Amino acid sequence: MERLDGNAAAGTLQEVFAREMTTAMETCAHCGRASAVGAVHVYMAGPGMVLRCPTCEAMLMCIVHAHEHLHVDLSGLRRIELR
Repeated sequence: MERLDGNAAAGTLQEVFAREMTTAMETCAHCGRASAVGAVHVYMAGPGMVLRCPTCEAMLMCIVHAHEHLHVDLSGLRRIELR
C-alpha cells in the first residue's frame, strides 16, 4: 500500500471536522509525539483510510465510509489542537 502524507486526507478530514485540519496539531497516544496532521502518514485502501504517527507508526485515526455512514476512530490520539 502506498504511503502518503496527511495532506492526502484533507478532503475527508474536512468532511468529518467541517474545517481545514492539515494544520491542526495532533498528539500520538502511543509515543506522545506532537505534529501537524499534514505531516502524518496516510494509507488509503478500499472504503477508508488510516492515519499513522510518523514516529512510531501507531494508528492515530481510522476513517471508513460504509454505505451511507462515516465511521471515525480517534483512539490513537491523545488530543487534537485546532488553531
